[in-house]
Amino acid sequence: MKIPKIITWIGLGAMTFGLMNGFINGDFFKDGQELLANPWGIMSMIDLYVGFTLFSMWIFYREKNIGKSVVWTILMMVLGFFTACIYLLIALYTSKGNWDTFYKGNHE
Repeated sequence: MKIPKIITWIGLGAMTFGLMNGFINGDFFKDGQELLANPWGIMSMIDLYVGFTLFSMWIFYREKNIGKSVVWTILMMVLGFFTACIYLLIALYTSKGNWDTFYKGNHE
């Protein structure tokens, strides 16, 4: 599980710097309007939210507590794969090297 942890840490770092750059140097509403004015921008948003939804389905499967699943899903929809990186790191570290536990969580 060392390689998945390294890749996830790199992803979290990239997401952190990307989000910071966006918040510091970008204009969320102006840039968002430009993105949604472009057909490929719309397609990118569809692709992104389908991915968020699929990842959130896995969270709902793994977690016993529905409230916890709802909170993770809301965070996914707001912060995107930054949240997924954090969730993955928690799953990787708490599974203690057991891939079944990583994938299935509390459904072993």
